[in-house]
Order: sequence, then structure tokens, then C-alpha cells
Amino acid sequence: MSPRPKTALDIDAIIHTAAELADQKGFGEVTLANLAKELKIKSPSLYNHIDGLPGLKKELAIYGLNTLYEALAHSREPFSEKDAVLALSRGYVDFARKHPGVYEATFNAPDPTDPEVQEAGSKIVGLVLETLKSFPLDEEEALHAVRGLRSMIHGFCSLEQKGGFGLDLSLDASLSFMVEAFLAGISNGRK
Repeated sequence: MSPRPKTALDIDAIIHTAAELADQKGFGEVTLANLAKELKIKSPSLYNHIDGLPGLKKELAIYGLNTLYEALAHSREPFSEKDAVLALSRGYVDFARKHPGVYEATFNAPDPTDPEVQEAGSKIVGLVLETLKSFPLDEEEALHAVRGLRSMIHGFCSLEQKGGFGLDLSLDASLSFMVEAFLAGISNGRK
């Protein structure tokens, strides 16, 4: 990363710089010292805006969840039913590919039960529930389907990021196959 020119310091500048740092160098490199270096300030100046490293990671997790929500909402917009779920799944994977550090931050909030973190995550759950509404699922089954879909796609993203797919085979085709098989299963309902 090239050093940033010194600008007015506010929470948005801090979070955007932390997100860039996470995506370019890895989530593990998001430290107060590294962030201060990128912002061309001294680390103690950050404490005027965030509650230390846990506060930074919380804010980055919320930022990541909100950004992921926006990407998912945008990806499914022109589609309906099955196509919307496929588009949403592709949008999720695309987000993880473009923003690997921010994506990792969404799973690393210091306190996942924090109300602000919960609210940001709940918006994504609501969006996925809305996307699955055309399938024959009762309320509880729909929540299980959200968990299942998220688990599959997160697993796919994790394997891809770690280089776990070694075959010369289209990853996008594998993703579509996996999601279509999942949708075929929930289309038939539980027995």
C-alpha cells in the first residue's frame, strides 16, 4: 500500500483505511500500529475515535457486514426465485474474492453478541430469507435453509481463499452446481 496523504482523521477514514489494509495485506495485519502508519499518525491518536484494537475490529466487522449486505442486495435485484438465490450466492463469493480481509473481519468481531454487530448480521439473514420466500419452507425450515446456504458458500469461499480447489475446473460452475443442488433439495421440501 502506498502511504496516504495526511487527512482529517475521523471514524470513516479510519475504517476505510483499515478495510484497505485488511484486503491488501490480510486481516491479521490490521493492528493499531499498522493502521497509524497508513494514516501517518501516532497510534494514541486512534484512541480518540475507537476503543482500541477490539473497537477497531468491531467497527470493521460492522462495516464488512453492511458492505456485504449492500453487495448481496445489489446482486439479486434483477432476479426472482431460484435465479435470485444463485445471483445472491455469486454476489457473496464475489464479495469474498474482492474483499478477502473485510470478509474475514465479518467473522472476527470481538463480541459477536454485540447489538450493533447482531443488527448488521440480521439484515443479511433477512435478505436471504426474503430471497428464499418462494420455496416451500415454514419459518423454522427457512432459517435452517439460511444457515445451510451460508455454511456452503462460506465453506466454498474459505476453500477458494486457501487454494483448496486444485482441479482445472471452473469454480463458478462448481458454485452454481452446489447451489442448484441445494435449491433442488429445499424445493422438494422435507420428508
